[in-house]
Amino acid sequence: MYISCDMYIRKQILSDTNTESIFLFGARQTGKSHLLHTLFPDAVYIDLLETDTKNRFMQQPSLLRDVLEKEANNTLVIIDEIQQVPDLLNEVHLLISRKQMRFILCGSSARKLKRQGVNTLGGRALPENLYPLVSAEIPDFDLQRALTNGLLPKIYQSERPTRLLQAYVDIYLKEEIQAEALVRNLKSFSRFMEVAALTNGEIVNYNNIATDCGVSAKTVADYFSILQDTLIGYLVPAFVDKQKRRLVQAPKFWFFDVGVVNHLLHRKDLVRGTVEYGHAFEHFIIQELIAYIGYHWHEHTLSYWRTYTGVEVDVVITNSHNEPILAIEIKSVQEVQRKHLKGLFSFANDYPSCKLMCVSLDKLTRQSDGVDLLYLNDFLEKLWSEQLF
Repeated sequence: MYISCDMYIRKQILSDTNTESIFLFGARQTGKSHLLHTLFPDAVYIDLLETDTKNRFMQQPSLLRDVLEKEANNTLVIIDEIQQVPDLLNEVHLLISRKQMRFILCGSSARKLKRQGVNTLGGRALPENLYPLVSAEIPDFDLQRALTNGLLPKIYQSERPTRLLQAYVDIYLKEEIQAEALVRNLKSFSRFMEVAALTNGEIVNYNNIATDCGVSAKTVADYFSILQDTLIGYLVPAFVDKQKRRLVQAPKFWFFDVGVVNHLLHRKDLVRGTVEYGHAFEHFIIQELIAYIGYHWHEHTLSYWRTYTGVEVDVVITNSHNEPILAIEIKSVQEVQRKHLKGLFSFANDYPSCKLMCVSLDKLTRQSDGVDLLYLNDFLEKLWSEQLF
């Protein structure tokens, strides 16, 4: 099976660009450049991946004003890979102020832009992300393919995903991080990536990971920060409220794509009913929810809930007031039983107004004891048709 990238209609439509400038970030190969060319074919486009273009702007950032001098006020300008020349942001700031130009500033890493002294436009550009593909963007979506290949466009559609994933991790991730001088010891960082994959979806314990990697806990924390800043992973917080229960407060870590984890763990041929399949299935649902919230519900937060006695809910979605509005248990089982819902029942004792849901491979969508039991396909349809919340 081969699907052209042109067949993917992305959920990220960047509607705010009608009136605002934006930062658009996303990991390598999520399709940022293709999306921008598709949505804005008439925009002025500057690609800093072109070595000569990058070098000229690095030597003389003010050249941007000369390039855009004859463009009309309110012109839309796209600068791809903006992190390559952070000093251009001063010129962007001037052009927004003086000519009311609108900019889409695109990149795969926010780390350089966070360094001291870089102009982040003082709130004049809204942050947006592009995530890997989601189910609703793929014609004839194939769950097994998604769990095996991951959801980066080129790799999802490939018949040889193993080699592409190897190239992606070794070249685009490790070498890019080395090129940006984000770490001093690439060997220890590579080991960290493997250990991080082993703890993917688990509660982060910096000391344990540091011991496994042979580095300090502070170094491990810095490594996790690098993965977040380069959009390679997310630290999902624990949901904590003023309740009598003692709750776990450390975050969980998730890589941005299940295929990357498969490569790092040498995980192939996922079979339903196995622990590995269950982990990949949960990861896929987490990816879908993170993308949905990123595209539609910026003020909402995805978290998890766990007591010190081990009772847990996989996902808790809270509103801007930190009030839980939806609690989700994720099970790869083909028959949901009451024992699978005990975490939700426990959570409901503390938050009786929160909606409860279990997503699974059980094809009989129904409600049981106040919990919506949704077959995966029904869940995905409700999610992307905005009927879930």
